[in-house]
Parts: sequence; C-alpha cells; structure tokens
Amino acid sequence: MRQIPTISLCMIVKNEEKFLNQCLESVDTLIDEIIIVDTGSTDRTNDIAKKFQAQIFYYSWDDHFANARNFSLQKATTDWILWLDADEQLDHSKIEEIQQTVQRTKAIALSLPIINYSGDTVEKSEGQAHLYYQPRLFRNHQGIHFVHRIHETLDIPSLGFIEYLDTPIYHYGYITEVTKRKNKADRNKHLLMKEYHKKDHSPWIEYHLASEYYREEEYQRALEFVNKSLLQFLLASKKPPALLYKLKYDILLRTNTLEQAVAGIEKALLLYPDYVDLHFYKGCMLFEQGDYSKALHSFNKCLELGDHHPNYLILTGVGSDKALEYKKACLNKLKGQK
Repeated sequence: MRQIPTISLCMIVKNEEKFLNQCLESVDTLIDEIIIVDTGSTDRTNDIAKKFQAQIFYYSWDDHFANARNFSLQKATTDWILWLDADEQLDHSKIEEIQQTVQRTKAIALSLPIINYSGDTVEKSEGQAHLYYQPRLFRNHQGIHFVHRIHETLDIPSLGFIEYLDTPIYHYGYITEVTKRKNKADRNKHLLMKEYHKKDHSPWIEYHLASEYYREEEYQRALEFVNKSLLQFLLASKKPPALLYKLKYDILLRTNTLEQAVAGIEKALLLYPDYVDLHFYKGCMLFEQGDYSKALHSFNKCLELGDHHPNYLILTGVGSDKALEYKKACLNKLKGQK
C-alpha cells in the first residue's frame, strides 16, 4: 500500500486576525502540520492559530521576507510544504486533487494559479483580478529555499521539473482597504529602495517599484521605473519579461498616450505573440483612436487565445468576457459607420 505523503503549511504572519481563520479553514483537511512564524503580532493572530493546533515560532523582523520564510521551512517535518499568506485561501473543493497529485507526481514542485483580487473592498473585488501561476507546493528536504528581501521567490533546483495544477489560491492582499490598513505601499517601497541603492541589483527591483507607484496611481513615476527595468534587462543582454511590457502599456493606455503606445506594443507583440493581455491593450488603444476594424481584429485574437496561460500574468476575462464586450462594441461602431 502506497504511503500518503504528508504536507506542512508554512506561513509568516503579523497582525492577521482579519483573514487568518478563513485561510487556515481552507486547508484544514489537507495539512498535517501548521508552522506559523510570527514577526510581531499585537492582535488575536496567535489565538486564532492555536485553534488549529499550529506550532508558533517567533522571529525578530529583519526587513527580509526570504529570511523569515526560510526560518519557517526549517521547522517543517513533512514530505511536502505548502506556503501561503494569511490573506490567501486555497480552493477547498480541489483538495482531493492535490492529495492525488502529490501521491503520483514525480515533480519537485507544483505551480498553482494565484488569483489576485483588486478593487476598493473585498466585497467589490469580483471581476477585478489578475491570475498568474506560482510554485506553492514543493518537496521538503530538497534544498528548496526562498531568495530576495521582498517579493521573495523560491529557488528550485534546475534538475527538478515543475507541474502545473489547476487548483486556485485566492489572494486579497492587494485590495485597497487591506493595503491601506497594513500600510503595504510604504513598507514595500522602503524595502525595495534598500535593494535599489545596492550596486548591481536585479532589474526586477525597478519593476516592483513601478508596480507600487502604479497601485498608487502615480503613473509617470511608475513609467519611469518600468522603462528603467526594461533598459537594464536589455543592457544585460536578457529578454525583458513579458509582464514588464504588460505594465508599461497598461500605464500608457491609462494615461491616454495612445500614439506612442500603439507603435511600441507592436514590438512587444513580436517578442510575446501569444500574450493575450498585450493584444487586449492594443485593441483598447485602437478602439479609443476610433480604428474599430483593427480593434476588432485584436479582440478576435484575444478570444482565439483564451484565458488559460500559465506562463503569463493575465487580467481575468481578457480572453473571454472582456474581449467579447469590446468586440460587440466594435461591431456596433462599425455598423453605425455604414
């Protein structure tokens, strides 16, 4: 009889009483042990964790997310590790699928779709979300660990392959009421600037700074940093990641810089011809310029590509509902021109 692999949940927390209960409930029947690393809570966070028989460890915050997460990994004793934030929830209906996968897979890690909700409040967040895949479940005792002070990522051995699993994690941490309550923007920019002033820092730092200013609607500042990030990747003879172009043309669309944007996005599409978001932004730009025929072509391309793209950060609906809505608008405009 095959032994069922065990799974630890590893988390770092600080003042998470609003979300922690629903997070832990979402994985309660999947997890064999819960490792909570607390970096300084003053609310009911630890009382809630104790209800789920969590092991709680205290960590003196050193302005380094990877360090804190790696401390949590050191405490895990199981075969696999799942990592979550308190403002996330696993789709509980897919737990059996995860259990079956960890029993049969040869992968070193499983990449799950993260649905990042935005908007002003949790209640108003539906329909305003981005989706991307991220390794969230991985084998313990394989040397896998986190890197980077902020926007930490897993360093996974290149010899191990990653399997994609369609089991969503819902993330509410970028909803406006949450970011303001936790003062995330100031915290993130403080940590990012520490890295930015280091010599030979990664071009990802400029991208993450651009993202912070974008969320604060400081679009010109955001554009400056995303252009710096693009330039640094190019100077290093590296192909800039697709999401840099997504952020750049989102900003240009929002600031109505359409002529410059349409010309540039064509070059981006030569690099990433299957990136549905870029086709969607191109269609929106052409629509705003009144070129409904070409815009229609872009939205048809979006519908052809669809919404499922594990390698890209996707605005939900750009390959389906949102593109279809614009397609109908284009057809109505073209009908009115006859």
